[in-house]
Formats: sequence, structure tokens, C-alpha cells
Amino acid sequence: MILVLKNLFSPEELASIRSDLGPQAPWISGASSAGGQAVTQKNNQQLAQDSALAKALQQRILHAVQADPLFFSAALPHKIFNPLFNRYSGASNHYGPHIDGAVLHSRQTGERVRTDLSCTVFLNDPADYGGGELTVHDTYGAQSIKLPAGHAVLYPGTSLHEVRPVTRGQRLASFFWIQSMVRSDEQRRLLFDLDMNLLKLRQQHGETAETTALTGTYHNLLRMWAAV
Repeated sequence: MILVLKNLFSPEELASIRSDLGPQAPWISGASSAGGQAVTQKNNQQLAQDSALAKALQQRILHAVQADPLFFSAALPHKIFNPLFNRYSGASNHYGPHIDGAVLHSRQTGERVRTDLSCTVFLNDPADYGGGELTVHDTYGAQSIKLPAGHAVLYPGTSLHEVRPVTRGQRLASFFWIQSMVRSDEQRRLLFDLDMNLLKLRQQHGETAETTALTGTYHNLLRMWAAV
């Protein structure tokens, strides 16, 4: 499932984040954090994750996504890898096709996080740069994603994906991974669909005996499938 989360930040918050991520920020080669498979494909810059700036911005990203009820319903997060930040511009302008490592070790928290879902938060507008689409290859073919600033996309961590070359300007984003309480993408999708339709039924009819019963079904399925 590929899902867009909208308007996680106000324009003022985005402007502040972009200012912090200017040329004065501690940018390093993105290849420094790439695994063996990805290192030959990764050609971008990444904010030094041990820097004070990275740690401050991580909290802003986490606060925004965790305040979004759609994020919780779709991801059912158990652990979240500390958000990272990247920049694509000039000669450091693309990330070729790759699949993220199955389990990542966070230097910041010391935790190991299984990458059930990936999340990219777009921090500047599509008009600011040419190219730079996040392209996710799934069973329905290649899907190219280039979202407004402040929007994010959730997609399965098992997906082959890439960032197409940036041909003009620069692309700024934050990215991280989620270990879900429900490991199976298919099971998470069923729970998400049930949750969203329950929400619509309550909006149309209020709380009824049927919505109460279906809510019980939702929680019984979650109880069956969740690992915490």
C-alpha cells in the first residue's frame, strides 16, 4: 500500500526547516550510510545524523507524523528509526534502484528496527527542482511520486525504489523507517481499510450497534496479528 499524508507542517514551519538545511548545515556524502548493495547506487548528500541540528529536526519530524491519525492507522508503529535528511542537487543528484536493508541499527537509540514501511517527507515544493521523483516499483508497475512540501508518502519497505536524477535546483527531504506492530503489509491494509470505513460509517450514522460490533472485529484482528 502506498499512502500520502498531507500537510504535516505549516508554511512557516517548512520555511524554518529549509533555512536550517541551508548550505551552512553539516552535509556529508550520502554514501557514508549506505549498505553494501546500495552504496554503488547512492549519489546524494545527507545531514550528519550525529549533529545537533539533525537531532533537533528529527524531533520535529517525529512530532508531526505521530500527530497524524492517518499515520498511526496505516503504519501501526512499534518502533521508528530516527529520521534522516537528504539533499539532491548538482552532481549529487540521484539514488538508483535499491531495496532498503531489512533491519537497520540506529546509532542514536541503539535499537534495531525492522523496515516494514518506508516514509519520505518532502520539504520543498516540486517547482523548486526538476526531476527528483521517488519511483516505487510494485505489483502495479512503477509509480512516480513528487509531492508538495509538507506532504509525506508511506510505502512498503520491501519495494524496489529509486530517486530519479534532479536536473534543476535541489530536492530536500526527510526519510525514515517504521517497524509495525503488524508485520504483514496485507494484514495492515485490511486493518486500515476497516478503520477508514468505520470512520465513514460513524460520520454518516453516528455510533450504532453495527459500528460497535465492527470495532470489536477490528480489535480482535489487531490482537491476533499484532506483536508488541
